[in-house]
Amino acid sequence: MKIHSTAVVDERAVLGTGCSVGPYAIIEGGVQLGEGCEIASHVVLRAGTRLGDGVRVDSFSVLGGEPQSIGFDSSIESGVHVGDRVVFREGCTVHRSMYAGKATTIGNDCFLMAQAHVAHDCELGAGVIAANAVLLGGHVQVGERCFLGGGSGVHQFCRIGAYTILAGHALMTIDVPPACMAAGRNAVHGLNLVGLRRAKIGAEEIQDLKACFHAVYKGGGNYKAKARAALEEGSLGLSPMGQAFLGFFEMGKRGFASPQNNEG
Repeated sequence: MKIHSTAVVDERAVLGTGCSVGPYAIIEGGVQLGEGCEIASHVVLRAGTRLGDGVRVDSFSVLGGEPQSIGFDSSIESGVHVGDRVVFREGCTVHRSMYAGKATTIGNDCFLMAQAHVAHDCELGAGVIAANAVLLGGHVQVGERCFLGGGSGVHQFCRIGAYTILAGHALMTIDVPPACMAAGRNAVHGLNLVGLRRAKIGAEEIQDLKACFHAVYKGGGNYKAKARAALEEGSLGLSPMGQAFLGFFEMGKRGFASPQNNEG
């Protein structure tokens, strides 16, 4: 274990074997680090932050800060829970939960590039990549293996389905279904076929997903009702990806992103 002489590490913090802590870093009491974590200079880890194994946190990142919510009671004990092999580049911020005993969560193998912000009570699945200056509002859910383009923003309480890609500077104020490409303001531009193939999703499963996409989006209308009808009809959503796509419309409170021309 290597702790620089200028770092401030509270005696109540727990650091796993093989961790390193750079100059002027601050690690508060109650922080837990797994094995082999690398904490760069000037990082701040607030109380309630828990990192898995092999996590890298670059300079000027702050994990576990208070929610940016007016009236938040700072005496509430909550946290930030981070999986294994997650990378935070320069200046990332992740805020702890608003609720006692709860945590903002980031799954294994995520990569948050410089200046990315994850607000309180967000949930990021495994393998999410957030490019520079991504902004996630409170309670946002991001499914596994999503790519969030630089400068994109997601409104609080929105869901971004697994395997979805957001273009740079995209603005999402409603839910985006799994495996979609989305850009601009709440606009879907087809399926993320390149991402699906890179994830080794099979051709038959992709074909089922395509059929589900068209069943919901072709001609516009009530997307939730159309997804339910497709499931009930029985010939669609037979694969895991297709079922996840149709099932996504059963939940959520903010509405759903749609093709600009409503043609699917």
